Amino acid sequence: MMKILFALLFFTLFINADHIHWLGNYDKALQKAQKEHKPLMVLLVKKECPPCNDVIKDFFMEQAYIKYLNQKFVSVIVMYEGKESYPIEMFYSTIFPTLFFVSSKTETFLSNPLYGKGINANTIENILKEL
Repeated sequence: MMKILFALLFFTLFINADHIHWLGNYDKALQKAQKEHKPLMVLLVKKECPPCNDVIKDFFMEQAYIKYLNQKFVSVIVMYEGKESYPIEMFYSTIFPTLFFVSSKTETFLSNPLYGKGINANTIENILKEL
């Protein structure tokens, strides 16, 4: 009985967790963003990249701005190795992770990209204030 209660509690916490609602396909995210008239937030990561995992865990979960991002942006996480899933000529980087804020209408940058350790709560909050 205790295991069932623990499982239900864990499931409830996971469902209510304050995290980004990521899509995994750039084209689908772009279509959704255009339909909803929202900009895109694109996080470019690489396989087997501990800093990429840290950024997701540290700055895209349990932050004050998560609810705002989920309401105002369509978020997509793309894998560098899956080059066919995003326009590499537009989102090219050799530093991982890289974070882009992009217009869904013109696919132009709304702010300068953030690279590696430049991705943190303060820089994200500052960009959101500017947008």
